Amino acid sequence: MKILVVFYSTYGHVYKMAEAVVAGAKQVEGADVKLVQVKETLSDEILQKMGALEARKAFSHVPEAEVDMLSKVDAIIFGTPTRFGNMCAQMRTFLDATGKLWMQGSLIGKLGSVFTSTGTQHGGQETTITSFHSTLLHQGMIIVGVPYSCKELTNMGEITGGGPYGASTLASGDGSRQPSANELAIARFQGEHVAKLAKKLSQSRN
Repeated sequence: MKILVVFYSTYGHVYKMAEAVVAGAKQVEGADVKLVQVKETLSDEILQKMGALEARKAFSHVPEAEVDMLSKVDAIIFGTPTRFGNMCAQMRTFLDATGKLWMQGSLIGKLGSVFTSTGTQHGGQETTITSFHSTLLHQGMIIVGVPYSCKELTNMGEITGGGPYGASTLASGDGSRQPSANELAIARFQGEHVAKLAKKLSQSRN
């Protein structure tokens, strides 16, 4: 079965989470996993002022996502930073270009899952994921979260992202905090969980 991980990252936090998601999905036998990033809509000048231009070089090698890719896979795992409790504009722009797929019903029955990053502990990590789900539901996708069999969700010994809606990381206001071991573990779990379900769904259809 084929799994597509589609992300947008400004400073690299979501990219690191995406790598963990990919690693988790690849643990499932038969999983063909591809990592892509959505197109940047900001100019290099603006990114430079944001202090993001240099950071983005770390994942400049990742190919750009194309809308048609979505219809050719069994599951899609999306990663986006939080923007005021919602997905970022770059991801919204990409999804807004999927109207043709919606009209054709191309994504109906495919698995969809979401992970995120936010700058503060209560900065909208959950609302970003749940509001993202609205688009997936309109496309007829089957939403997958992270069940509590993921023991890292109940870690009370540290400040950490992650919940039943999906993996997340807390980036801090200045972006200095990197994804923790606990957050990366949840991301790997999410990737593996989606891949296992995609495999079962694929087998049931054959």
